[in-house]
Amino acid sequence: MTTVDTHAPLTISEVAARSGFAPSALRFYEDEGLIAATRTAGGQRRYQRSVLRRLAFIRAAGNVGLTLDDIRVELSRLPSNRTPTKADWARITRHWRGRLDEQIAALERLRDGLESCIGCGCLSLKHCAISNPGDAEGDGNRRAGARLLPRALRAQDVGDVHARVVAR
Repeated sequence: MTTVDTHAPLTISEVAARSGFAPSALRFYEDEGLIAATRTAGGQRRYQRSVLRRLAFIRAAGNVGLTLDDIRVELSRLPSNRTPTKADWARITRHWRGRLDEQIAALERLRDGLESCIGCGCLSLKHCAISNPGDAEGDGNRRAGARLLPRALRAQDVGDVHARVVAR
């Protein structure tokens, strides 16, 4: 039976393998200040094992729609001098409840709207809540993207989209 030193720092490849994030995502999150690494004399990154919990949080937070700024704020609430406890995590994830409820309601509205649109068989977009006849939303003064989707279903910032792409 092999004994694992639970205090030994992890290499970037070990963290990548255990977290499911690509090494490029780990470097990105480090650059963004979301995770930290030390360096060996040869300049190689070494991570404390607690980084795996932070990365799990980052993945979960991204999945519920938190932006990189939101994630940064939430992670700043965690203690830096010790591994976060269950109570620490419970305290910061309480902030998610309203966002999750909003996303669930938006997804239900989208689902129900699509069912009636697809199910009617008329092939008309006249009454569709997310169509954009005559490009009315294309006046050039608004942000790009699917603005007619419920707000809870839209990407919040470029960093969030980048992090999702990098993490794949």
